[in-house]
Amino acid sequence: GNDNNPYIILVKAKEKSITSCTIHENTKFIHSSAFSGCSSLTSITIPDSVRSIGSKAFNGCSSLTSITIPDSVTSIGYQAFDGCSSLTSVTIGNSVTSIGSYVFYECSNLTSITIPDSVTSIGFDAFDGCSSLTSITFQGTKAQWNAISKGSYWNYNTGSYTVHCTDGDIEK
Repeated sequence: GNDNNPYIILVKAKEKSITSCTIHENTKFIHSSAFSGCSSLTSITIPDSVRSIGSKAFNGCSSLTSITIPDSVTSIGYQAFDGCSSLTSVTIGNSVTSIGSYVFYECSNLTSITIPDSVTSIGFDAFDGCSSLTSITFQGTKAQWNAISKGSYWNYNTGSYTVHCTDGDIEK
């Protein structure tokens, strides 16, 4: 079929007041800015057909409290969850290799995140402003964590978090 719906999600401006959304199970891409500014959105289910989350996809979804990124996703775009100020926990699927720049920028209530050992790069300012962050669970070794390419200011203005690796902890 063509590359339009239901394979690419793009929410129309008139639907910005939605409170919850279940994405169609065949969707492969969540388009750039798809849910940007959906400030009433409290929950969303991302199916395991989704391969990539576009830039600014959930930018400014200030009511979203938790998110699970399924194993099918390989990339999380620039500013994807920027300004999701109610987000408290995030679980990233086991196929993600890159966390883009500013992905969790100003997610001021984010306390914990689980990052798989498939991740090889974290973009600049990715967790900038995550002032409540206390726990990063990394599903790999300390050596693997240290080997991840991390952009400048990736952990700027964050809380005093601990990275929990399979072979021990690393303090910020």
